Amino acid sequence: MKVRTVVLFFLLSVFLCPVGHAVESPMAQLKPTLKSLTDLLSDERLKGDAHRAERRSKIMEAINDGFDFEEMSKRILGRTWQEISAEERELFTRQMIKLLENIYVGKLESYSGQQIDFLEERVKGKRAQVSTTIDNQGAKIPVHYVLNLTDSKWMVYDINIEGVSLVGNYREQFKSILRTDKFAGLMKVIEEKNRSFEKGKGSL
Repeated sequence: MKVRTVVLFFLLSVFLCPVGHAVESPMAQLKPTLKSLTDLLSDERLKGDAHRAERRSKIMEAINDGFDFEEMSKRILGRTWQEISAEERELFTRQMIKLLENIYVGKLESYSGQQIDFLEERVKGKRAQVSTTIDNQGAKIPVHYVLNLTDSKWMVYDINIEGVSLVGNYREQFKSILRTDKFAGLMKVIEEKNRSFEKGKGSL
């Protein structure tokens, strides 16, 4: 009787209790984002200057699904992030997204079907790294994506290309500006850079 009672209780607990969903691995979550990106870059209907605005919009929408730009911006600013207001954080993040679109998406638009190979993933707590290579004319270029687990979703906050961290690179660039011109001065530099791209004078 006791055994039957235990079995019945177990079955009831399985069917009546809510079922938690296992979190997909960082690599499994990153693959669809990169697939959407390469599909858009390969889409003949979106190529050319005439479709630039539409192409950029779709690319940023695809990237936004797997990239945590706020976390990226926070790490780029370092302790300055804690010293500025919520409105200033939002403004900085918005301008950084635009800068990344102008510089990095601008470079990606030369994509011509290079293959992305997923090599491995390393997970430590709520942090992970997914290692890939891009085949560029026979040369394997290593690209590592660094992710955080947020609300059951792995989100990219840094990209390391051939040993150079996107976050680290911008943090170093902005450090001297913050030291001399503070946050307001840095915002002027970024905003001016984005305006120069809009006028077609920006440099990659």
